[in-house]
Order: sequence, then structure tokens, then C-alpha cells
Amino acid sequence: MHMPSQPSATKKTPQEVIRLERDLAKYANLMDSVIRIPFTKQGVGADAALGTIPVAGDVAGFALTCYAVYKAKQIGVPQHKLNVVYKLAVMDLVVGFIPIVGTLFDIFIRPSRKALDVVHEHIRDEYQISDTTHVIHPYLHEKLEQKQQHSAFWRQPVIAWLWLHIPDLIGLVVIVLLLVASWYGFTAVWSWYQNWS
Repeated sequence: MHMPSQPSATKKTPQEVIRLERDLAKYANLMDSVIRIPFTKQGVGADAALGTIPVAGDVAGFALTCYAVYKAKQIGVPQHKLNVVYKLAVMDLVVGFIPIVGTLFDIFIRPSRKALDVVHEHIRDEYQISDTTHVIHPYLHEKLEQKQQHSAFWRQPVIAWLWLHIPDLIGLVVIVLLLVASWYGFTAVWSWYQNWS
């Protein structure tokens, strides 16, 4: 008699997967994009800061990237998909020993972020989860999820979007203010130069 196939014991619910990926995203944000360009994933984090400490910082960065891989395995990402992350981590470790070049490498290569990208690609295929808000803004997403359990106000799409993009909006305002201040500073200096000459 044919027995129906049982679901895999390691298969997680979409809610569990989102929670685990969000935990990894918190870690990746800390490592790679604490300070971020508004509305992008590009930024600078603890990995670049650690890279400025000769040898010890690079070894610590490598160990922390291995932790990101461990978190990815918890979600169920197979080893062959994580090999590229290992290669980046080793490259990051080796290049990190070169002053200045190593720090620049940390800013732009970002192995922890690569681990997160591999995880998200895996869960998109495995669980059909395409939304990225829990990855891009993990702390705010977690808080929003808690707020939405108690109030319909926070479930409104516009309110949720504004909440999740608070850092981007603040960053955008800061950039605009810096540009305006730079413009006024430049025109003041130019005016002073013309009067002086």
C-alpha cells in the first residue's frame, strides 16, 4: 500500500523562517550597514571597523562571518549554496591583512551581507517568501510586527511603510540639509573671495 509522503522534519513554517532570517539580517546589518545610504543596502558596519585593527580585527571578522553561515544553516540553506560565502570570508580574511585595501574590501565585499542574500534566495525558492522588509529593516520590522498584533492602526499600509522607512527618511533629510548647507557655504566663500579680489 502506498503511504503519503510526510513533510520533512526540518521544514519550518513561513513565520519561523522570517524570524530566523530577520535575526540573521540584524546581524548582517550590524556587520555591514549600521550606517547606510538611504533607500539602499550599501553602508558601513562593524566589519569595516574591526578591519582597522591589524590581524585581530580580521580574524574576528572572519569568525563573525562563520557565525552568519551557522545561522543560515539553521534556516536550512544547503552547504553547496554557502560555499561562495566561505570563499568570500577567506578572501576577506587574507585581503584584510593589507592596510587600507583590506578596509575598503570590507566596505564593498561584505561577506555577511552575501550570506543573507544566499539565505533570502533560498527561502524565496523554498518557501515562496518574496517580501524583503524583514531583511532590509529587521529591527523596525520586529517592532512593527509586535505593534500590529495589538492595533489595526499599525496594519495600515501607509503607516507601516512610513515606520519601516524612518531611517531612510531621516537620512534623506540629513543629506538634503548637508547639500543646502554646502551650497550656502560655497556661495558665502565665493562672495567673500570676489569682494576680496
